[in-house]
Amino acid sequence: MALSLLSYDVTDLCLGKPPLRCLSASSSSVSDAIAALKSSEDPFLSVWDCNHDHDDVAECECLGKISMTDVICHLSKDEVHTLSALNSPVSVLLPTTRSLVLHVQPSCSLVEAIDLIIQGAHNLIVPIQTKTTTKKRQQNDNVSHTTTTHSNGQRFCWITQEDIVRFLLGCIAAFSPLPSMSISDLGIINSSHAILAVDYNSSASAVVAAISRALADQTSVAVVDNEGDDSMMYLIGEISPMTLTCCDETAAAAVATLSAGYLMEYLDGVNPPESLVQEVRDRLESKGQMGLLSLLDSLSLSSSPTSGYSSDEESPARSFGRSMSISTRMARKAEAVVCNPKSSLMAVMIQAITHRTNYTWVIDKDGCFVGMVTFVDILKVFRKFL
Repeated sequence: MALSLLSYDVTDLCLGKPPLRCLSASSSSVSDAIAALKSSEDPFLSVWDCNHDHDDVAECECLGKISMTDVICHLSKDEVHTLSALNSPVSVLLPTTRSLVLHVQPSCSLVEAIDLIIQGAHNLIVPIQTKTTTKKRQQNDNVSHTTTTHSNGQRFCWITQEDIVRFLLGCIAAFSPLPSMSISDLGIINSSHAILAVDYNSSASAVVAAISRALADQTSVAVVDNEGDDSMMYLIGEISPMTLTCCDETAAAAVATLSAGYLMEYLDGVNPPESLVQEVRDRLESKGQMGLLSLLDSLSLSSSPTSGYSSDEESPARSFGRSMSISTRMARKAEAVVCNPKSSLMAVMIQAITHRTNYTWVIDKDGCFVGMVTFVDILKVFRKFL
């Protein structure tokens, strides 16, 4: 039965997928990216090189993907010159390697797609095979805020690690007895390689570097505490890049100033505690980071829902650093998604997909940090079986 999976190609995974929203690498700025991300239902946007000024049939190339987490990390590293950072070209948000996003043909097989993901690709760009663009669809495209026009009206979607794992989960019976085997017996627990962990009291600079690395690895940052015993690490929580994608750019102020523990508290839930918001302001003032302070105050005041309420009426809580358009749909608390070494492969797959993560942390019965299992580790098991 597993052999029948060899006949599938990436178009089987593209059914029902919407076309990518795109930004032009040559004409878009960081500010443009922020506006597009806030109006998008997808936490990621694709950035393209499409220059048809001299060649109408020139091929378009996707250079990479960006999210609000990229924006937040960018602003937190350039806190003194926030205005210039906002006006920078969108290309500054892109990773240095192009191999994270790869173009494939619709005929690319499922096995070939798995191989590309295992080799390091995050997303596979697939051209959508549809009939000739109609006038109505062109009108819809014009109001979708897509800023890049592809040659011949071609549209694209992308395949993610989650798409492939979800597809395999739907065919899980074909892989018996793998689904019932424990992740420990399968040997897929990463105990040291590529594990990003910071101490609860780690400085802001260490946290920023770890978040950027986790975003590139499609994992997360574990927040740990050894409780005075260097041989033991207890998993306290996590700082997830996916949680940051649900924030707005003011979260850069918190990332630039707070320790790992305080940042977890800041991101935990829809609205951070007022005491932490004030703590961020005080630290920005003491460090002379007036650019981020102005950004925090301007957006906080403009998004405050308290206007229009009398002093006797109860007003809704003010939102800081949270993009309300997608926060209720995607935001997760700082509590880490965990399993134990004896958890079955199928259980871990379901757990990760349910929480919309590409990984699951592994802890022992005492809560000590063991490692993590990623979608890439899982795909390697299925690839070997195939």
